[in-house]
Amino acid sequence: MHDDPSCIASLLRARYKQRLPSSLNELAGPEHGMVELPLHIAWSGLRILNLDRPRQRVSLYRTVLAEGMRDDLCRFLNKGILLELWPLLRKLISTAIKDVREEAFPEL
Repeated sequence: MHDDPSCIASLLRARYKQRLPSSLNELAGPEHGMVELPLHIAWSGLRILNLDRPRQRVSLYRTVLAEGMRDDLCRFLNKGILLELWPLLRKLISTAIKDVREEAFPEL
């Protein structure tokens, strides 16, 4: 049962759905500068990222979308930047993350 792909996909979707803010307007993260991610989000690799460097900005958003809890999304993500990056991010994140967010937020 635990190896059933549809069961795993449902569990992942439920996990990501419970982490969503009620609105993208809650995403009030920084637009520029250095951001240090806590260990519960980024436990390996870069933890301090520069939002003014495009690759690091994409890396931060990808990591927070995958590993962050609701409060983390609101703290580290910015609505304007997320909307700007979404066409690229949606190709880099898992299907579960992408689908849950696009269903909840049609503006994406």
